[in-house]
Amino acid sequence: MKAPSLKLPSLNLSSLTLPFLGKRGTIALDIGSSFIKLLQMGQAKKGWELQKFAMAELPPEAIVDGSIIDAITVTNTIKDLVKEHNVRLKDAVSALTGQSVIIKKVSFPAMTEEELADSIQWEAEQYIPFPVSEVNMDFQILGVDTEGRGQMDVMLVAVKKDVINDYTNVIKEAGLTPAVIDVDSFALENMLEINYPVAPGESVAAVNVGASVTSISIITGGITTFTRSIPTGGNQFTEEVQRQLNVSFKEAEDMKTGRKEAPEGGSLSSIIETVSTNLAFDVKRTVDFFLGGSQGTYISKIYLSGGGAKIEGLLNLIQDKTNIPVEMANPFKNLEVNPRHFDMEKIKDLAPFFGVAVGLGTRRFADR
Repeated sequence: MKAPSLKLPSLNLSSLTLPFLGKRGTIALDIGSSFIKLLQMGQAKKGWELQKFAMAELPPEAIVDGSIIDAITVTNTIKDLVKEHNVRLKDAVSALTGQSVIIKKVSFPAMTEEELADSIQWEAEQYIPFPVSEVNMDFQILGVDTEGRGQMDVMLVAVKKDVINDYTNVIKEAGLTPAVIDVDSFALENMLEINYPVAPGESVAAVNVGASVTSISIITGGITTFTRSIPTGGNQFTEEVQRQLNVSFKEAEDMKTGRKEAPEGGSLSSIIETVSTNLAFDVKRTVDFFLGGSQGTYISKIYLSGGGAKIEGLLNLIQDKTNIPVEMANPFKNLEVNPRHFDMEKIKDLAPFFGVAVGLGTRRFADR
């Protein structure tokens, strides 16, 4: 089996694509720090239809900062989901996020794609904080400047090989074939493309609040042009409740999600608001940084997704701090969902968790 290569899905290429052929169906498997989301989609007359939909919770120590710590638990959770929902397909598409994923828009001297492919290993060293030998890497030329400076913009993507191996190994151990390993930012781009198309020249932001990481992507004309990961997510809310109210992580999680009442005298809402405000300011700083380097550009809307997006008041705080309209993304908005096969209230309630999974579900081997 030849070594995998990283590709950019923003242009309908595969990320980490292993050498399988054909336009087979795939399972979307979003392996997060707190939940594993499984999704199966099929092509319908007017787009896509939802065929299978499931999620299972992971213990807090199973995946830490994007690194798989308890591979057995992760593997068994995937196996249980596949068995419980009678999944027959074997090819799985998954995604990575966090500090092990490097995505940078950089400038290189103008050259052909073939010339850049030959020199990318040397050119990229200055932009990647890991030895080049330790990463899988690829690029996409975004455009050559029109001002005669002899430069071109390139989106450079690199992922640590050991992290890729950890994720592909748990998928294999669960009896599935890791056909594509994507990047969550690009999966979100694909999700927005089928539900909230971006006009040529329009810029929007996708903010995905996961358990341990919040990913922020700026998408211009349908292509991701800037990304940043913030090491703050739903777990930070839980940990702050745990610390200030002196309760267990499980109790703090139940209080955060409203499954359990906070003890008398404890200001749960104040704790949540403080962390939410800090996260909203991080989003604002990221947006301001992007706009500061993109003269004449503005962001028309922010789409919020991820399990942490459901935290009460977060959407309004981000809208207030950035002064940009914020909408909770519904990844199932333009999917055909048969109400005879699915609990529509459950679909609505869990929709924010499935932004990445729906983006992954659109992938087919013909994309390469």
